[in-house]
Amino acid sequence: MKILAIETSCDETAAAVVEDGTKVLSNIIASQADLHAITGGVVPEVAAREHIKALPFVYKQALIDANCDWSDIDAIAATETPGLISSLLIGIQTARMLATIHKKQYIPVNHIDGHIYSNWLGRNKADFKFPLITLTVSGGHNSLFLLKSPTEKIELGHTQDDAAGEAFDKVAKMLGLPYPGGPEVAKLAVQGDKHRFKLPISELNEPFNFSFSGLKTSVLYLIRDLGELDQQAKADLAASFEYTVAQTLAQKLIKAAVQYDAKQVHLAGGVSANLILREEIAVELKKHELDIPLFFPTSLKYCTDNAAMIGAAADVFLA
Repeated sequence: MKILAIETSCDETAAAVVEDGTKVLSNIIASQADLHAITGGVVPEVAAREHIKALPFVYKQALIDANCDWSDIDAIAATETPGLISSLLIGIQTARMLATIHKKQYIPVNHIDGHIYSNWLGRNKADFKFPLITLTVSGGHNSLFLLKSPTEKIELGHTQDDAAGEAFDKVAKMLGLPYPGGPEVAKLAVQGDKHRFKLPISELNEPFNFSFSGLKTSVLYLIRDLGELDQQAKADLAASFEYTVAQTLAQKLIKAAVQYDAKQVHLAGGVSANLILREEIAVELKKHELDIPLFFPTSLKYCTDNAAMIGAAADVFLA
């Protein structure tokens, strides 16, 4: 089963060909990051306009790189929700048009499902043992899921305000770092002392929900109280912030793994590329004496928004 997948939920114009939900034959991404860096964030109308220009070239290149023509493609998938409406519509309309013209099945895919199944890419389906807990953490969302089987999932919790990636972007702006902020904060944090500033971990009534607005506000007040920051203070603050976010996410992930007797824990989404987060999850696993594997995407290009993950999700729900 070969699926041509399209992803245009935000500011990445992406197309991929995925075979049997795990084998990536092509994965093309046209990034708008440099364009949106000018305004310090994504402008929806600008993003949609760029998708219109880039998508025809992107999906054609995906077919070329996969050495496929339309007769080889069994279905066409696209991200339908969540995301920027104007951007999503470009991908949806293009995918539906192509499906109609070439008489292929059309498969709508949830963007967060795409991140969940990004861990399928480059692996064998037999590698996965259920139940498992998946933490998806990115710029626009972070959620915790229990997967009882490949197709049976239950949301245990989600962010109640800023997602972790969004908080990274906002703290980066406070520190005078360029957009997108997540990688810039992580880069600066390498030079810092993560224990210099004690920042709060939000305690919520719902045990698996997340909140980062209080943490973000604490950073704002700390910067105000410290006055002009030298480079070392910025690095220490970046490291302390990154460490606190990682602790928050890791503790909830492993708490869920213990409660639901998970056989594996999975990490996905743009922030899954963060090395401190991966380290903190390993620390929490050891602390709770859990001898279960941690899975994260096999390639960094499957962490951020891409179409291969949409193809993986489409295959799961098509099967």
